[in-house]
Amino acid sequence: MKIRLGYVAIALKLPKVTASSNVTFSYFSKLATEEKRITKLKTVTRSNLDDLYTILKYNIENEIHFYRITSALVPLATHPEVNDWNYRDIFKKYFEVIGEYIKSNNLRVDTHPDEFNVINSAKPQVVQNTIRNLLFHSNFFEDIDYPEGKMVIHVGSGEGGKDVALERFIENFKVLPKEIGTRFIIENDDKTYNARETLELCTKIQRPMVMDIHHHKCNNTGEDILDMLNGAFNTWKGEVLKPKIHYSTPREFENDRKHADYINGVEFVAFIERAKELNVDFDVMIEAKMKDLALYKLVEDIKVLRPNWKWEDNSTFIVK
Repeated sequence: MKIRLGYVAIALKLPKVTASSNVTFSYFSKLATEEKRITKLKTVTRSNLDDLYTILKYNIENEIHFYRITSALVPLATHPEVNDWNYRDIFKKYFEVIGEYIKSNNLRVDTHPDEFNVINSAKPQVVQNTIRNLLFHSNFFEDIDYPEGKMVIHVGSGEGGKDVALERFIENFKVLPKEIGTRFIIENDDKTYNARETLELCTKIQRPMVMDIHHHKCNNTGEDILDMLNGAFNTWKGEVLKPKIHYSTPREFENDRKHADYINGVEFVAFIERAKELNVDFDVMIEAKMKDLALYKLVEDIKVLRPNWKWEDNSTFIVK
């Protein structure tokens, strides 16, 4: 069983490098002319794309093959009051270079749109805003020519009762633009939709499920984690990419929903020992405050705790 480790957005070993620099709409609106406003957006976007490329190179140099790209790559890309912001045309060559680097180095990248994107909202305007935001992610994958690109979403609202809300999700899913529906994968959450409910939805609409291990511990009705993991893995059949999971450690106490700075190595190894019963290769997105540093520390901990596990490179290990 081969496991690859990845991290989220920020490489803390690269000081002053960020692909998430922002321009608020308030600041944008105060600029004197349209030319100055667009120039500001172009400057910040260029910096973000340059830094994204730097981070991708850093990942390859450190043999990290799995990475989540920030959702804040292009400031005000989806704001309804920002017109004539043709960033896709302006940065076409930038996107092509980034995409070619990702593909030529066999990187796996994905995104995780913010939680205010709710496909099954009872409010039509929220659904329309969500579609506009998800199109940004879909367009990004298209612009970098990365067909395997996926975006992680939660089921969302429980308004009106979860049974009603799940049916609303299914109905809204049917009318989503194809380029969105084929790209998203669904994650169980820590408050509303547990792994069983998320798995049932993914099975119905035939979309892959991302099993979040910490969310399952916080929100379950007694389901065995191995059963849920096996079910989630089965939803990836037919996909080009391997199944992926999210893994984090609670910050202060058991089932604390907040993420800790690092990963508890003992608990992670225990989880992998259980998961190996399934004998399925999968990728692990580490969700920890210390980002890439948490990945490095986890690798060190695993090597101490399980010195017999074979390492293929700095972030990939094999368990037999």
